[in-house]
Amino acid sequence: MSSSSRQIVFALLAVTGLIVTWYFNLQFMSASGGFSLTEFIAATHVNAAASSISYDLLVVVVVFLFWSWTEARRLQMRHWWVLIPLTFGIAIAFAFPLFMLLRERAIETNGQQQSP
Repeated sequence: MSSSSRQIVFALLAVTGLIVTWYFNLQFMSASGGFSLTEFIAATHVNAAASSISYDLLVVVVVFLFWSWTEARRLQMRHWWVLIPLTFGIAIAFAFPLFMLLRERAIETNGQQQSP
């Protein structure tokens, strides 16, 4: 798959991650009468299944932030830190494909090979 094709896929996935997660976030805010971080976190632990998914995603977020930080340094990507508030303020489902899009562009711009 070409770099431009990968960039399109990553862009589409980022937009999908933004729309899908915020659809449910807006539903939560509507039902709660606004946004409360404590209520939101409490809702992620309403049962064992919700807790499992929540902690699963927490591990994914930590791994993503560590890996993306090291990869951004390797590729000399500027403004990498913007992904941190995007990850927690919007969603990992948005930030991760966005990073992959930016990474793909950096690889293309730098003429570097992708790491295995």
